[in-house]
Amino acid sequence: MSNSPSTEHRPSEHKPSYVKLAMRNMVQKGGTSLKHFILTTVGLLAVLVGLAYLTR
Repeated sequence: MSNSPSTEHRPSEHKPSYVKLAMRNMVQKGGTSLKHFILTTVGLLAVLVGLAYLTR
């Protein structure tokens, strides 16, 4: 077992994790991902507040 580079690759080197891919995608898309995140958060809060109002 030497520390020199070899032709063998670990599976993690072939396929980055989904979290890493998602973070890389967010960085590349910039404001679009942030806008979608904010819209999703506002929509979810609106649904929860609406349900709370209807079921009081």
